[in-house]
Amino acid sequence: MSPDDVLIPLAALLVGIAVTAVVMRRRRNAAEPPPVRAKILFPFVGTELSERALQATLRLAWAEQAVVVPAYLATVPLPLTLDAPVGRAADDAFTVFEAIEQRAAKVGVPVDGRIARGRNVRHALRRLMAEVPAVTRIVIATDGNGGHDGFGVDDVAWLLRNAQGEVLVVRPDPRAPQPAVLPERDPLLRARAAA
Repeated sequence: MSPDDVLIPLAALLVGIAVTAVVMRRRRNAAEPPPVRAKILFPFVGTELSERALQATLRLAWAEQAVVVPAYLATVPLPLTLDAPVGRAADDAFTVFEAIEQRAAKVGVPVDGRIARGRNVRHALRRLMAEVPAVTRIVIATDGNGGHDGFGVDDVAWLLRNAQGEVLVVRPDPRAPQPAVLPERDPLLRARAAA
């Protein structure tokens, strides 16, 4: 028996093992779901946003390769069912969603907008937090002299006690009374509406 008679089957066996390992790895990788991206929840209550809160949210999402989940918190009066149409409020929310998406697209951050309904802000927040999985943090803007709609002290305290994960509370910049998004004053949105 020559050395070639032993080396050829041994080489064939090693090649077969290598090919099998590669095929098994590809099958295993194909069967695994893609990794879940972290989500940063960005709830808002009105049609104006804090520039500081929006910038902080987009910076965090960009740095962490996370998805921003802007969420309009719609308050539904008690006599109505929670799934009742919210009317004009939803139209205003969609205008704000569009502005957020435009800002996020400029920095390459994906957005997944939501509308959360509740009897009050806390009820809407509770339902939203239960609905959106994989939230790593929540960024909210406080109300104040910044000229924007934000969360009051009681709502911030409730959120700090009840939220899973991190909560980033951003207060308005006292030197910048103009909010980040005023749909009726935004020239880009005004031009689109006129077209």
